[in-house]
Amino acid sequence: MCALAAGLAYSDHQDFSQEAFPPLVLVHGAGGTRLHWPPQIRRMRAGFRVLAPDLPGHGESSGVGEETIAGYAHRLWDWAAALALPPFVLAGHSMGGAIALHTALERPGGLAGLILIGTGARLRVHPELLEASRDPGQFEAAIQQLVDWSYAEDAPAELVRLARERMAEIEPGVLHRDLLACDRFNLIERLSEIQVPTLVLCGEEDRLTPAKYSHFLAEHIPGAELRLIPRAGHMVALEQSEVVAKAIRRFMAHLGQTSPVS
Repeated sequence: MCALAAGLAYSDHQDFSQEAFPPLVLVHGAGGTRLHWPPQIRRMRAGFRVLAPDLPGHGESSGVGEETIAGYAHRLWDWAAALALPPFVLAGHSMGGAIALHTALERPGGLAGLILIGTGARLRVHPELLEASRDPGQFEAAIQQLVDWSYAEDAPAELVRLARERMAEIEPGVLHRDLLACDRFNLIERLSEIQVPTLVLCGEEDRLTPAKYSHFLAEHIPGAELRLIPRAGHMVALEQSEVVAKAIRRFMAHLGQTSPVS
């Protein structure tokens, strides 16, 4: 079920059967929606509240998107303020990871932790992909290229087909703005300023944001933990949903909460 706050549609799954953890906010990547987070993560039980917004122009949120990561971050902050969220754990995938990094630097007091999935401190986009996303006549080709690069070679065909269909639902201009925002993003020189607990996850077969990007994040963010996940590409949360969910639960438990998580 979808709710609306500060112009953003979002899902909100709460389970208070045990001692509650800080809220977990999931931010999807370029051309995505909250459904890029599988049910194993969006609906985690055992004390979790998990919120997953659709960024502007994506999924069920109106708008045309933003052209900068800072622009998306401000929309996310307005949404969190509208919900009066306490300090939360912010998990971002790809472009969502850039939004999370920007937030950790500019609004650290609002965060209890940071989870960076398939992302980097700089997200350069191939010029041909940028150009193809700009041209509505090449939009289908741009989607095909993105999807081809997003999954491991042995990813289930049905998963890849569904990803292609979902991305085709987005307005061409929104995808182009997303890629433009990624291409402009660069926080390489500021990672050492991040002072919130951080988990870095990456699929070993990620071709869009290769493992070296995650190694760089873990090496330059103080105290960051790195985990590489086999048999997964850029869409690691969908390809290895149980593994990613377990890693997130463990990280949440290690933030000093009272309820152990297996």
